[in-house]
Amino acid sequence: MKKIMIFLMALVVTLPVDARDTIRIVGSSTVYPFATVVAETFGRANNGFKTPIIESTGSGGGLKLFCSGKGPSTPDITNASRRIKKKEITLCAKNGIKDIIEHKIGFDGIVVANANSGPSFDISRKDLYLALAAKVPCGMQDEVTCNNEAKTWKEVNSLLPDIKIEVYGPPPTSGTRDAFVELALGGGCNTIPWIKALKKKDKSSWKKLCYTIREDGKYIEAGENDNLIIQKLVNNPNAVGVFGYSFLDQNTDSVKGATVDGIQPTFESIASGDYTVSRSLFFYVKKDHVGSIPGIAEYMEEFMSERAIGDDGYLLDNGLIPMPQEMRVKFQSDSKNLVNIQY
Repeated sequence: MKKIMIFLMALVVTLPVDARDTIRIVGSSTVYPFATVVAETFGRANNGFKTPIIESTGSGGGLKLFCSGKGPSTPDITNASRRIKKKEITLCAKNGIKDIIEHKIGFDGIVVANANSGPSFDISRKDLYLALAAKVPCGMQDEVTCNNEAKTWKEVNSLLPDIKIEVYGPPPTSGTRDAFVELALGGGCNTIPWIKALKKKDKSSWKKLCYTIREDGKYIEAGENDNLIIQKLVNNPNAVGVFGYSFLDQNTDSVKGATVDGIQPTFESIASGDYTVSRSLFFYVKKDHVGSIPGIAEYMEEFMSERAIGDDGYLLDNGLIPMPQEMRVKFQSDSKNLVNIQY
């Protein structure tokens, strides 16, 4: 019996990648709705492949799982609402994943929204920084920071509503949070001249000052489920939420987006780059799993097709902002030819 158990354990350890017949995908909650539609379309195509299994883990969490190794116990694909970081590529390489195919699928805006029944917000990135950063300039004193003690939006900017700061947003594992911190808080931080100058002198100190969110209950981590944030906003009209444009686009009967730096979050303003809090969306594939796990190449082809991400693609109905054609053709070609990521 003991010899049989040892044999079985050895068999499990040495199972090849193709021991699994269903594509496994993890990652971004923002890309999740797009990937789900593609997976369902792929599964209905009657091509003999099973519908991929997709788990919403957040961009950071997905990349950690993706980079943990190769084989049937690890994901084949990870979705990301930001580009993979160099340290994540290093982690992948450390665990034997040296060939990664990068797919950019389009753009998305990060919205600051609240219930339709709540007050309207015309806000700036500077306002967002002063409301949500852990440390902010102390009054009018130059180059001195204090713990952020602002309790209401009106304390941040006299033109904003006189209601308490209460922001529901994603956790640190989320690419949406990474992008929000970088684009909104970082962008607002740089409107203050001495802080902008600090970036050139001491980037580490600048990043800590600009990217650290306060932890006194004003920013409330609400998990990776953006639909849950929308439910919380409906139940609390004075609260504000942070999530991807696609969720705003699908829930306009319940929530409205704030104007940021004078620009409304719309399909057109995000596509043109006029909306300042916008980012690119990606998914990454382990090249070693292509051809081993059934259907990966075909799934990539479906996701990168004109019928999915083109100017009239079906993902536009879910809020995806398409890339310019020249950029789209480049990523479609890289996908088809299994070109490794260039960083």
